[in-house]
Amino acid sequence: MIDVLGSNADPLVRALEATGYLLDGQHAHGVRLGQTPRTNPRWRSFEPDGHWQGCSELRVYFKSVSSIPPEREVSAWRREVWNEGRAPLLWIVSPNRIDLYNGFQRPQSEDDAKASRLRSFALVANQLAELNSLAGRLTMETGQFWRSSRDIDKSDSVNEQLLADLTRLRTDLLKDDLREDRAHALIGRAIFCQYLVDRQIVDRHNLRAICGSRTLADVLRTRDSAELLFGWLRSKFNGDMFPHSDEPETLSSRHLERVADFLDAVDPDSGQTTLFPYQFDIIPVELISSIYERFANPTTNTQLSGAKLVAAKEKGVHYTPLSLVSFVLDEVLDELTGHETVLDLTCGSGVFLVEALRRLVRLRTRSESSIREAIRTTLYQQVYGVDISEAAIRVAAFSLYLAALELDPDPGPLEALRFKPLIGRTLHIANALQIESIPIRCMQSNSTSCSKPFDVIVGNPPWTYGGSASTAKFRSELGKDVAQSPKNRSLAFVQRSMAFAGPETRFGLVLSANPFFSAATTGQNAAWDIVRKLSPITIVNLSNHSDWLFKDANMPAVAVFGRHRPDPLDRITVVQVPWSPAGPRSHTFEISANDIVQLPRSAWKRQPALLKAAFCGKRRDLVLLDRLIETFDSLGDQLQRMGSQIRQGMIIGNKRGNVSFAQGLPLLGTSDLRPFSLPSDLPLFNKLGAERPRDRDLYRAPLLLIKEFVSRDARLVSAVTQHDVVFTNSHYGAAFPCAKYRAAVLASAILNSALSSWFILMSSSTFGLWMQRVLRSDVARIPFPELDGIANSETGKRVLQIAISLRNNIPSVDDWKALDEAVFDLYGLDAADRLVVYDGLFKARWQWKTGRDQSVEPASVDDVMTNYARSFLTVIDAWLAASPDWRMRCEILNHAQTDPLRVVRFVLENRSGPSVVEIVDLSGELSDALHEIEERLSVRIGGSLFGSGELTVYGQDEVVVIKPAARRHWLGVSALEDADKAIEKSITGVRP
Repeated sequence: MIDVLGSNADPLVRALEATGYLLDGQHAHGVRLGQTPRTNPRWRSFEPDGHWQGCSELRVYFKSVSSIPPEREVSAWRREVWNEGRAPLLWIVSPNRIDLYNGFQRPQSEDDAKASRLRSFALVANQLAELNSLAGRLTMETGQFWRSSRDIDKSDSVNEQLLADLTRLRTDLLKDDLREDRAHALIGRAIFCQYLVDRQIVDRHNLRAICGSRTLADVLRTRDSAELLFGWLRSKFNGDMFPHSDEPETLSSRHLERVADFLDAVDPDSGQTTLFPYQFDIIPVELISSIYERFANPTTNTQLSGAKLVAAKEKGVHYTPLSLVSFVLDEVLDELTGHETVLDLTCGSGVFLVEALRRLVRLRTRSESSIREAIRTTLYQQVYGVDISEAAIRVAAFSLYLAALELDPDPGPLEALRFKPLIGRTLHIANALQIESIPIRCMQSNSTSCSKPFDVIVGNPPWTYGGSASTAKFRSELGKDVAQSPKNRSLAFVQRSMAFAGPETRFGLVLSANPFFSAATTGQNAAWDIVRKLSPITIVNLSNHSDWLFKDANMPAVAVFGRHRPDPLDRITVVQVPWSPAGPRSHTFEISANDIVQLPRSAWKRQPALLKAAFCGKRRDLVLLDRLIETFDSLGDQLQRMGSQIRQGMIIGNKRGNVSFAQGLPLLGTSDLRPFSLPSDLPLFNKLGAERPRDRDLYRAPLLLIKEFVSRDARLVSAVTQHDVVFTNSHYGAAFPCAKYRAAVLASAILNSALSSWFILMSSSTFGLWMQRVLRSDVARIPFPELDGIANSETGKRVLQIAISLRNNIPSVDDWKALDEAVFDLYGLDAADRLVVYDGLFKARWQWKTGRDQSVEPASVDDVMTNYARSFLTVIDAWLAASPDWRMRCEILNHAQTDPLRVVRFVLENRSGPSVVEIVDLSGELSDALHEIEERLSVRIGGSLFGSGELTVYGQDEVVVIKPAARRHWLGVSALEDADKAIEKSITGVRP
């Protein structure tokens, strides 16, 4: 037991105070000390003295010891931490040093602690400062920890390792002629039995008395003893856990032997025995459910192909990462009582239901004394699921039974652990689009059912597009009167779920993002109908995490929360989850207040492009986008008036179409087009045919050409040719009238500019979400000044001159700058607008690894921070223009580049002259400067900064802005927004 308010001589207290987990003797946000935290009540030997938990499930455990423990004891502790699967770090604090261990590294032996030790720090000031830089609270919360700790990765964690081992086990069983459903059932039973053994619900004496063996592996090596065990367990547990169809006599001894080898940690290739690292009594049951769902997903079966694979994808388990499940339930179950009913219409193996059960029980037992009664009541009367796959429903039942046991702190005796069947009562094997009713077990009675709306509807409906026939089928199942997206099924399940909801039912769903950003009217109408029905609504864009959330999906995802917060009905809350190095390595999200935008629903209905802009931009991006669309005609409209349009090039394909008209014309290859020019030595077209040759007029000069894929500097690639050219479907083209050559060159120059890149990022239906390409319709929607009108203007002539001069040269940085500024003049953009566009170009580069890495680099004082300060002051100076006797002085705190935060102070001074920017060197640590700000402005900064959040503190004559160090937080457009807020605060009574 640690007295956190006691003497600073206590090593743990000293360490945590030096690293920000303790603030003035008080626990920082997410920290629990002074008692054994009940995060896992069944630790075997490990008893942590505290832990920190961030905004996600990620944890750091602290263990205080009076002397350095033996390696074998530390190895045992770390093995338990690894099995829990949530902690990348274990701190062991002894009187003279702090040892940091990798909590995600797979255990290899019973005394391998040294191999997983990351670093050791002495309890002296300079080394405590190093510890703070590496793993202090702010470093963890801002995600900076993951930039420097390359050795810690979620791929080594228990869920990934167990998934790999179970997948290999399944593969071997299938190769040995065991049917897939029986392989899954056998593995599930083995996991359940090992769980019972590890929790000592079934101990060695039980096994010996029933089967004659003392370990589960030994039991499974003989079919007769396996039959005895499974029969005995079926009689004890009943329910859906051990159905007669899974009797051991249907299995060969080879199958049972292979499972026994898995439990004995026998390598299937070498035959060598290693450490079996898994402790199923410690692994959280929701993690087991998540792992089992992934490994049982039929789409991972390499033996399937063609129509069978499509059918498997349509009917199979749809894996949802546990971190995303937690993210959804954190929101949708917030501030509930625990007595609510939960429905998942496409529950798969039940990962949402298992986590919902756990959370509902936790809520109920705050006020109820009988834990087992609360568990059973919640299991039988509050958690409901539907899935078309019988195998998935059986896994869901298995997972829920396991969860019920895991939640029970004292699950004995065996006679009290008989379960009622769930399948046919709360779990239903059915097509969610066709099921008519799901009777809810009345809370007052165990024998009757009643019809009433569910309180919460959750899930991850299938996204799969199974072709036109499948689409027609599910649309007919849903009905003609419901707005539907033509190539996406997820919204159909949302529409169907309305039949089981009431006006106050909360929704938390993971859906395909495509309909919400679609340029097609049908997709927009379907998304609009969902938003209207679920308002007040929050839409969270998850597309930046597609690489680890949904590796095999061919589309991005959003999380949609409906009616979960009392927001105004006309407002959509839009949340952009930015990419971070922590995401793929820790399976966590970093969201700050700066990533949340409010969009009027009516504005989106009037201008659909504003929803994408709300995710990718700021308020000023939305204002500029709306203004340009309202002021200028689109490129497509202008081309239409010329008798032309943007079209995609020839598709070679099956080569059945006549291409005689193209013989002898130059052929533009995929990589031939450059900004402003084409090679002069293109090969001549000599194909015998093409699947879609288009018509001859498409290839006539003057021809505006646009590359389908965006360049790595995030610019569109466009050029104009005065000669007829054949191009393939890797390009778009528009033939201009002969008299409009200058207009075509102007159009190409605008397309190459930063303004088009910004517009595409803010409005396109693919780029910035999940593809590095633009659609033909995206290009056609770009607003353009009247091309004929500007061709003879002075600004137009300047743009033409720049474009012509760059035909034979690779544009330099100065060339691009000159082009961009000239194009801005064409549109009449002011200085603030130009800053918005340039930042949009920088953000567009985040679609590539180099750009993403730049977005999270620590902001430099002499570059990024200075630009932020000057951008902020441009807004303030305009506001102060009417008061010439006042100016603002900016102080940028200059501290270590590795610090997790950056601090800028703006001070209002009663003196004339222009506002100034100063760089102030710190004499001490960043923590000292933050403490000085706390004292001066009477604010507790450490207690207000948590997660990857931001903090702006308003004093009588000053504004202090504190944000994470990552460059993305300090863009010029953010400075404009921050200055707008400061002025708003001043107007409403807080004087900056």
